Amino acid sequence: MIKSDKELLQTLNKISEAITSDLYIEDILKLIVSLTANITESKICALWLLDEKTQELKIRATQAMSKDYLKERSIKPGEGIVGLVAKEKTPIAILDVTKDGRYKEKELAKKEKLVSMLTVPMVVKNNVIGVLSCYTTTQYKFTKNDIKLLCTIANQAAVAIQNTELLIKTRVIQEELEARKRIEKAKGILMRDGKTEEEAYTIIRKASMDKRVNMKDIAEAIILANEINRR
Repeated sequence: MIKSDKELLQTLNKISEAITSDLYIEDILKLIVSLTANITESKICALWLLDEKTQELKIRATQAMSKDYLKERSIKPGEGIVGLVAKEKTPIAILDVTKDGRYKEKELAKKEKLVSMLTVPMVVKNNVIGVLSCYTTTQYKFTKNDIKLLCTIANQAAVAIQNTELLIKTRVIQEELEARKRIEKAKGILMRDGKTEEEAYTIIRKASMDKRVNMKDIAEAIILANEINRR
């Protein structure tokens, strides 16, 4: 299934590079499924992530072009093959999905001509953050080496995804803190002109709503105007 050790190493390197790149999370997910599908020679590679709020697995990326396969859907841990892999943290290989009672989307599999399936958990620090699935169009008995190598790819991808999401959260928090600082400074300027703290905040918020821009931008304008007046 896996083409060669050299191509596996190249795939892992590309996924690792994504960790420090400026790519958005959706681009990283697409990169992962594209690289995985290529190295495993799979017709479809699908990446499911666990939603922290709903505790459901949702399909987030696939290189498949079929509208039927691309439709939005979610699975609970323990439900179907994807859910079982997430719940048990154990890979599952199936020779023929149309004949396996645990597989829930047999009609879709027949329509897309999907036969064999390998699904592995995406694990970071013993926590499952998602699942990676690969399908073939002919019967294929996945070897222990196939499973081991796909798990390696999945876990490397999990690290890339988690690090990217942490960077995004950190960036958002930093932007929020910076916005609060600028708003507080703008309030202070207005309060020096005789406004109460509540009145100053109301002025900034109303201007934000009237101009349809965020409060940080209004605060920046107030600060700039104050600096110009002081010159």
